[in-house]
Amino acid sequence: MTEKKLASLGKAEEGKSGKLTMNQNSNTRSVSDIVQARARKFFSKKTLHQRLPITQWLPKYNLESLEGDMVAGLTVGLTVIPQGIAYALVAGLTPNYGLYSAFMGCFVYMFLGSCKDITIGPTAIMSIMTHEYSVDKNPDYAILLCFLSGIIIFAAAVCNLGFLITFISKPVIAGFTSAAAISIASSQLKGLFGLSYQSESVIEAFSKLFENIGDTRWQDLTLGLCSIVVLLLMRKLKDLKITKVQPDDSTYVRIGRKMLFLISVGRNAIVVIVAGIIAFAAKSDTFTLTGDIEAGLPAFKAPPFSTWDNGTEIYFSEMVSNVGAGIIIIPLISILESIAIASAFAGGKTIDATQEMYALGMCNILGAFVQSIPVTGSFSRTAVNSTSGVKTPAGGIVTGLLVVLALAFLTPYFKYIPKATLSAVIICAVIFMVEYETVRPIWKARQLDQIPLWGTFLTCLFWKLEFGILVGVGINLAILLYGVARPKVNVSTVLRKDESGPHYVLVEPRSGLFFPSVDHIRGQVTKAGVGPAESSVMVVVDCKHFTGIDYTATKGMKSLCQDFERRHQPLVFTNVTPGVERGLCSLIDDIVIARSSDQIDAAYKICQHLQLLNRYAVSSKHS
Repeated sequence: MTEKKLASLGKAEEGKSGKLTMNQNSNTRSVSDIVQARARKFFSKKTLHQRLPITQWLPKYNLESLEGDMVAGLTVGLTVIPQGIAYALVAGLTPNYGLYSAFMGCFVYMFLGSCKDITIGPTAIMSIMTHEYSVDKNPDYAILLCFLSGIIIFAAAVCNLGFLITFISKPVIAGFTSAAAISIASSQLKGLFGLSYQSESVIEAFSKLFENIGDTRWQDLTLGLCSIVVLLLMRKLKDLKITKVQPDDSTYVRIGRKMLFLISVGRNAIVVIVAGIIAFAAKSDTFTLTGDIEAGLPAFKAPPFSTWDNGTEIYFSEMVSNVGAGIIIIPLISILESIAIASAFAGGKTIDATQEMYALGMCNILGAFVQSIPVTGSFSRTAVNSTSGVKTPAGGIVTGLLVVLALAFLTPYFKYIPKATLSAVIICAVIFMVEYETVRPIWKARQLDQIPLWGTFLTCLFWKLEFGILVGVGINLAILLYGVARPKVNVSTVLRKDESGPHYVLVEPRSGLFFPSVDHIRGQVTKAGVGPAESSVMVVVDCKHFTGIDYTATKGMKSLCQDFERRHQPLVFTNVTPGVERGLCSLIDDIVIARSSDQIDAAYKICQHLQLLNRYAVSSKHS
């Protein structure tokens, strides 16, 4: 009977708290009502502004916005043209595909983009990933990848799967970006030295470089190194005080400062133009040139769902099979880059990740119709766009039109661009992507985060980029799951009021009670019961950190209660939430739940009484 009294402590205040009941009078709505409510929400003004952001800023557009967008659009256009040509070479394609990729995203993002600073187009990382999965450098694979990436990104937005990006931590992103930058830079060394060889990894790139170092063309190397020096100096120019417009400057001084600023941010175009003029004036074999580029605008047509390989037609299913993991990896990296850039330039505002995914998906889908390779947000061009004073996403129209004009009228002259200069442009763009400055803050914040950082970096650098991300995410999940399966458990002894001995042993698990952690928590409670509690003192389990409980955990707690019952040692649960209580009581009949310190004291007194009864029973048995 005494045991029953102890077991009933958990139900002592049931009358005070009241029983949980279901509301039988809740109003039920028909299917038609639900459909109508959803339709009203979908076709509401709020949804229109949310899913078509141009409707928010276009009615407020003015001359000041036009001026800012014109200047920023022209500046970004002068940046993206040489970068697009260079990134096409990184992707293993002819230069025209880089330009095909540089304008459609600008147009689409103006309507669907929610961040005024972002520019969509070819990037270094997307180019090297395209090179990874474009079979035999066939542009049809790159275009199909662009289309499928857009479909997957758009579908992910529809399904609200943007939260999956949160499983890729900042250390993993830093490791991936840094390794990709080094890989891209190493792949451009052959162009810088005027060499011709194929390499698939960083080690192979340096190995082939040293093998062929004797064939270096000094003209290309000299031009390439000079281009790097000039690009770095011009990059620094925009940070000097002389380019900052002051309130008391005269009109001519303001124009002069802005011109210096434009020279700095348009450095890629300036260096490429000057190098092209030098190559045009020199003998035809002085420098290694880009060569003929297909002139004119791309035809607007459906992406290729089949291709030809040595006279054999490759159908869609086989193309998808050949691309392999690229169908998942490239959209993932594309979303990751774009969302990260949008967050960096949000200015403290909340980013609508779903809308950014809608915009990015459509940029890739429509881009595939103009023979684009996979695109995403560009950090370097977004920074240029922001510092140039862009006011709205309409700056993308100017950038896109500039690329279109270049394709229409300037492609015959692009063949004079030296490859060494393009290599210099790429190297100067990616060396600042190596995030060496994050190593120390990560170490200070949490030393354990160095493992996914270096695991991702080394795997990307010496194996493959896509495997590096998987390794990094795997390490992060392993660390996360280990913390779930092995939570910290604090054990302390609460003394009696007169401090004459232990009142009870308090066990406080620091995280939730679910199946991965139940064995560990059970072991720690048992250890506390046998050790500090000496198999006789009452043990109190503080459940304030338990947000829920599952079947496996409930079974584990039932076994724990049975272990304590066999030792005739009291076990009490306190600070139990209603959900956890329902789970525990569903399988454990005689569980003791104390809702207050008074009930813990009451349980302690009953325990003392039980111990006296047990001692009396043992002494009677021996006598």
